[in-house]
Amino acid sequence: MDIDSIRVVAFDADDTLWLNEIYFREAEEKFSELMQPFLPGKEAINQLFSHEMKNLELYGYGIKGFTLSMVEAALEISKGKITAPDLLSIVELGKSMLNKPVRLLDDVDHIFTTLKNRYRLILATKGDLLDQERKLKKSGLEGHFHHTEVMSDKKEADYEKLIRHLDIEPGQFLMIGNSMKSDIIPVLNIGGKAIHIPHEITWQHEMVEDNPHLNGTYHQYDRLSDILQIL
Repeated sequence: MDIDSIRVVAFDADDTLWLNEIYFREAEEKFSELMQPFLPGKEAINQLFSHEMKNLELYGYGIKGFTLSMVEAALEISKGKITAPDLLSIVELGKSMLNKPVRLLDDVDHIFTTLKNRYRLILATKGDLLDQERKLKKSGLEGHFHHTEVMSDKKEADYEKLIRHLDIEPGQFLMIGNSMKSDIIPVLNIGGKAIHIPHEITWQHEMVEDNPHLNGTYHQYDRLSDILQIL
């Protein structure tokens, strides 16, 4: 990787800078418990995931779409027999996720303090705009970023649009994130650079099979602070 050419360093947010997926897993477990009278075991979580996938194009990513998918899945699983109090519990479960504290990962403050005079630092994440803005404000990191971009998705076209907005070449752009599918592969495909920081919990939708064609074209580290070894 040609480090000298990098002008902009972009960071993913959820499970790269702060915890996120763990809250969805906790909500899935509570949803499964509510569905026990109608569908024992973990099958309720599988049906919930199916609804999430069907609804992505309509609701997008984030807690609000997840909550609506829980309501739809509950109605389908129970064949309309779920009670109003239980539906309200599902809605309250979604609201409680929106009010979770922002728990930063790794030594984030030190990383930004070290890099802010070397590169333009930006946040490049996807999800619900209002929720991501809320989390960014709670994180205390807002002042570190030259630009914040909340995308509806993270595909090649989305990154190309961002790079044009930043008025740089793809080779001057470095993306850092926990998802191979959203943060690494599309950036490499348009000629950018990437660093993968795997997180211990990854959403099923973000899983990809190993791609041998990507070997040697990006760096991977165990901890976010390890990026300071090369930047």
